[in-house]
Amino acid sequence: QVQLVESGGGLVQPGGSLRLSCAASGSIFSINTMGWYRQAPGKQRELVAAITSGGSTNYADSVKGRFTISRDNAKNTVYLQMNSLKPEDMAVYYCNADVSSPTPWGTRTDMCWGQGTQVAVSS
Repeated sequence: QVQLVESGGGLVQPGGSLRLSCAASGSIFSINTMGWYRQAPGKQRELVAAITSGGSTNYADSVKGRFTISRDNAKNTVYLQMNSLKPEDMAVYYCNADVSSPTPWGTRTDMCWGQGTQVAVSS
């Protein structure tokens, strides 16, 4: 069983910054892509940013130049540095990881999700 635990959400004024963290723990053999998604009220969950184990990154157009995703493979942790926050960034942010876990016959790969952390942007 694999758990993803997020932290770092909160309330910030427009133009402010927040740093989200997500640590994976449990029965982990390897983690491929890790990412952050967000879901605002009444909207579908959308990809914010993703990073592969090799460090290749992908961002939603709406956050390019403002958000930076990074990861510490030794700690199984992914980060999202969010700068110049806007009211439209307000959402619940979810961590996601593509995790390979050991089994008696090899490995299995599952897409795992965190419980979500609220980001509020308001003056």
